[in-house]
Amino acid sequence: MQHREERKYPILLAFVAQAAIDQLDEVVALFDQAVSARESRAKTKTNEALVERAKKGEARQLLMDLILPVLADPSVPDEQVGGLLREQIGMQRLREITSDAWKPLPKDHGRLSELDSSYSYLRQFTPNVLAAVDFQGGPGTDELMAAVAILKRLNETNGRKVPADAPTGFVPARYADYLEKARKPGEDTVFRHYWELVVILCLRDGLRSGDVFVPGSRRYADPSTATQQWEPKRAEYAQLVRKPLSGRDAVEVGRSELHAALTDLEETLRTAPPEQAGAVRLDAEGNLIVAPLSAEDIPPEVKDLHDDLAGMLPFAPIASVLIELDARTGFVDCFTHAGGRKLAKSAETKRNILACLIGLGTNLGLVRMSEACGVSYEMLAWTMEWYIRDETLREANTVIVNHHHGLEMSKMFGGGTMSSSDGQRFPVRGKSTTARTMTIYGGQVLSSYTHVSDQWSTFGTQQFVPTTREGQYTLDEFLGNKTDLPLHDHATDTHGATLINFSLFDLVGKRLTPRMRDLTKVTLVRDDTPTAINRLYPHAGPLLNARWGEALVEDTWDDLLRMGASLKYGQATASLVVGKWSAAPRQNTLASALKEWGLLRRTLHTARYLSDPVYRRRISRQLNKGESLHALRRDLHYAQQGTITARPYLSDQTEQAWCLTILTNSVVVWTTEYFGLAVQRLRADGKSVDDELLAHISPGRSENINFFGAIPVEVEAELAKLDNGWRPLRTRPDDGAGMLLGQI
Repeated sequence: MQHREERKYPILLAFVAQAAIDQLDEVVALFDQAVSARESRAKTKTNEALVERAKKGEARQLLMDLILPVLADPSVPDEQVGGLLREQIGMQRLREITSDAWKPLPKDHGRLSELDSSYSYLRQFTPNVLAAVDFQGGPGTDELMAAVAILKRLNETNGRKVPADAPTGFVPARYADYLEKARKPGEDTVFRHYWELVVILCLRDGLRSGDVFVPGSRRYADPSTATQQWEPKRAEYAQLVRKPLSGRDAVEVGRSELHAALTDLEETLRTAPPEQAGAVRLDAEGNLIVAPLSAEDIPPEVKDLHDDLAGMLPFAPIASVLIELDARTGFVDCFTHAGGRKLAKSAETKRNILACLIGLGTNLGLVRMSEACGVSYEMLAWTMEWYIRDETLREANTVIVNHHHGLEMSKMFGGGTMSSSDGQRFPVRGKSTTARTMTIYGGQVLSSYTHVSDQWSTFGTQQFVPTTREGQYTLDEFLGNKTDLPLHDHATDTHGATLINFSLFDLVGKRLTPRMRDLTKVTLVRDDTPTAINRLYPHAGPLLNARWGEALVEDTWDDLLRMGASLKYGQATASLVVGKWSAAPRQNTLASALKEWGLLRRTLHTARYLSDPVYRRRISRQLNKGESLHALRRDLHYAQQGTITARPYLSDQTEQAWCLTILTNSVVVWTTEYFGLAVQRLRADGKSVDDELLAHISPGRSENINFFGAIPVEVEAELAKLDNGWRPLRTRPDDGAGMLLGQI
């Protein structure tokens, strides 16, 4: 008891400290979202006004087509021009065209003026945010931070007039005309509105680029000071990620890699038949032709084997799958009570935890899940409050992924060295801090971003505003991976193929391997003059359209390594760093160096992608696995037509996303296990099953899992049904209907 008392207060203090950081990040994120939402609304209205203006402009242009030929005709006397035009055009039409004054538009097409209609709304919270959050500025933000300080004083004193010496040098050029015109006498209120709006917008942009940071925050911290005591760690980190210590050596290694990759690409282009379909080649004009890969040559025996294995799998309700999987992994033990670890869990507690996972993962919600499983809503809500948290969900998912990684059947799918990430949109009904209206999806949606291994397991899940670029979050879960998966390569679609991502992946000792669109338009670099490179590589050389800035990389190599270390050691979030340096101005030296290193890494990847069809297929196969699991997630997330109707905050939505991930992984693991048993049965019966065929089998299927209707969660009763821990395999593909009805 005394030992628990000693631990109680440190635990409480740690909880409060973490909660303070989380709340600070949430406040700043909501500030960003609220300002951005009103800016987006102003942009939409401005675009609508531009469409109407374009229609009127078309009418004026048609009129000019009639006027200009008459004016340019020297045979028409000057005194007859007016009468001739009025006769040809007609007075009525001239009056209609000239009735609306054609005013020149400001540089932003009137967006700031439209945003001014939201001034009162923004004033409801921006003064409180400025007063509560300690915004700090980095280099080059002196005028902006001085303006923020003045705005805070005006808010505190209820001042109405902006001081005459208030800085405006930070104002973007597109907004400068607004302030200049509003400086006229008697326009103090208009000037205050525009000046304050610009300060808020620039503060928001500074937070996104990292030029403005918040001390005490994790998400909005200053990444340039993330790694403390860097000097003693330099050699250790360089050895860890297998990078040279000196910038000169790094450049030489980069050049060596570049020429090796170009040699392979040169050979591919040189030997490719001119008219061969499906080959990477140059046409008669020297243009690069990247034909789509032909369909993967999958042996015809794969379908028969898949049908045999699927026909042998037993049927089971989703609750039974979770109970069975927990018996082999103990993943439910990861759900500890928030008041402290309690190892001994009753069957009722396990039942309630599993019911919560199913209720949120299938989108039933706790109310409907209570009706489906027979456990009171109050009990499920209490369990959700005390057991289901981000850290317990992550830990449970890690246990499931590690168990799957250790299965012999999983090794047939892949070695766990490659992964991929992709976003998936889920419709949202009602108000939400993270959902956005997207016309292409017909309403409000939320973006869920998942990381999937080559063994079909999902090891990372993130939720964010769907209008945010997904590539900003590609590294987060990859670096945050706590599973046993030995990940090294990571595939994405074009969304993740940014120069910053290419650079940072390499600086942390990993490799980004995206599938990119429009490879013929990608900038590739060389390390010498065009003449020298074309002499070495007559086919590949002309494709290299930029000179690599190796001098900048050499000068800033230590800073690049330090940036990689801040991510590798978890002292800065990858999304923060990627967002900061992607949005950094061109004159920022470190941002430019990151992009130069990224240019080299992208060139190396592109050269290999073009010259190695096996490499291309491996990337495509991995991305297809992630897309296949999207379908499984949609199947599992079936209730309420897949529309999320409650839990409008990011923390709640993240917990629901992790519940869905645990259900998805449970189905994948359960199917993999029984596929393995089925393979053993077939081999025991004398049938040959080639491991190469098993590599094409997908465990991401839900046909054998029932998650509809009543969902009783009876732990002890379900375990009693198992024979030595397993369900009996079916002997014929068509004998499952009766078994399904009997088990549900």
